[in-house]
Amino acid sequence: MNKSELIKALADENELSNEEASVIVETFFDCMKASLVEGNRVEIRGLGSFKIKDYAGYAGRNPKTGKMVEVAPKKLPFFRVGKELKEFLNK
Repeated sequence: MNKSELIKALADENELSNEEASVIVETFFDCMKASLVEGNRVEIRGLGSFKIKDYAGYAGRNPKTGKMVEVAPKKLPFFRVGKELKEFLNK
C-alpha cells in the first residue's frame, strides 16, 4: 500500500473526500517527522515504534574502484515492529 492508496482507503471507510483524507494523512506524517527531528521516539501501539539512530562517520571503500572514501556521520530512521503486529503476522 502506498500513500495514495492509504488516502483512498481512509476516505472510503470514513465517508470523507479525498482532499480531507489527504490532509489527515499529510498532517499525521508531518507530525511524525517533526517529532523525530526533535529527537523524540514515535510509538504507535499495535504497529511499532520509530526513532532516529545516529551513526558515526567511518573510512569506507568504493567497491568499484577500491579507493578509500570518508563516509560522513549520519542519522537514519529505525523502525521496531510491535508485539501485536508481530503476533498478527505469525498466526
